[in-house]
Amino acid sequence: MDNYEAPSETIKGEVVDAETGAPILTDQGSEGIRVRLTELSWGDNVQHNPDFYCMPDGKFQNTKVFKGTYNVRVDGPFIPLVREDDRGVPLADNSQTTEIDGTTEMKFEVEPFLNIEWVGEPTVVNGKIRAKVRVTRGVSEDEFRSKIEPMGGYSDSFLNVTDIQLFVSYSSSVGYRARDTRWSSAMEFSGSGFESMLGEEVEIESTGTIPSGRVVFIRAAARINYDTPRGSGVRRWNYNEAAQVMVP
Repeated sequence: MDNYEAPSETIKGEVVDAETGAPILTDQGSEGIRVRLTELSWGDNVQHNPDFYCMPDGKFQNTKVFKGTYNVRVDGPFIPLVREDDRGVPLADNSQTTEIDGTTEMKFEVEPFLNIEWVGEPTVVNGKIRAKVRVTRGVSEDEFRSKIEPMGGYSDSFLNVTDIQLFVSYSSSVGYRARDTRWSSAMEFSGSGFESMLGEEVEIESTGTIPSGRVVFIRAAARINYDTPRGSGVRRWNYNEAAQVMVP
């Protein structure tokens, strides 16, 4: 019989843009911001706790943590906080070490790869939603290169914007994990094909026909050709805020 008391400590926090203080909006799930806790109380060779993920607004909370000293890191659509070269030599470590006892709060300030914003209000024509977005870089190309290139295996193609998504759902937590595939759409770009559209208005349109008289939620997302953490194969989207649309 396991007579050890169940974990009951809480860690909560937020991930924000270091420059603007705005929350990092992304998906809720394994495509979003990963939070990794590693308990240090038991020595240097300890394994990390099960990962969990931020909510769509960049906040996170775990109410089932054992009391102890932890290293906390987040990985998402932003410059990695923990970086090392291809020999394993540390280059930067902006993770945080904290004592979790009761309720522990923390904040991570990061540099997002992209910023996505609505331009004007979405419209509905014959059951299709049309919206305009503007995609800009959250970190300059030079800054990106200066931090990523020392990690080894650098390619200029990492900076390429590969796709813009328009997610549509009845749920206000709309995103990749909460999307209706009948109406959500994607615009894909090869190579540096999107480069000339950075900072410009881009029109995106839903697919199918949304029934009239319904209220749906939409969010736009874009990502670059770079996976975080490196080698994970997960290219994470930056999002904008959800918008509510009435389909007449």
